Amino acid sequence: MCAKVPSGATPANTEESTSVIRIIHRSIGPILLALLPLILFVGTAAAQSDPGSAFCDSNMADTIQNIFTIIQFGGPLIGGVLALGATVAIPFTRRSDWKKEMKSVRNQGLLWGVIVAPLGTEIVQFILNNIVVGGTSCGF
Repeated sequence: MCAKVPSGATPANTEESTSVIRIIHRSIGPILLALLPLILFVGTAAAQSDPGSAFCDSNMADTIQNIFTIIQFGGPLIGGVLALGATVAIPFTRRSDWKKEMKSVRNQGLLWGVIVAPLGTEIVQFILNNIVVGGTSCGF
């Protein structure tokens, strides 16, 4: 009725649970190491006096705003045009190597223009508003 477990062998459930515990123990160190700079430096940056008005009037703030605008609007525009153009050109192409190249252009246009550029704008906006000292008062 009951299956006998040979002496010295452990059941499969114990092995699986110990491997999960090992994975968790191994990943705690890198996670804490990654969070340590955030804990140390974000508090010190937030405690500084209001340097926002001086930063917002600088050329650096204007340059960052221009780069942000280019990424925000130019990335999806260029990626969408490339993806749409490649999609329209695929049925009219006879050679298989050109079709493969057009499919690659279409996929890269969708990937970079529709996924990466909007995600990049969110990341840049987070960095400018939360990490750059005085960025919140500029309204990036």
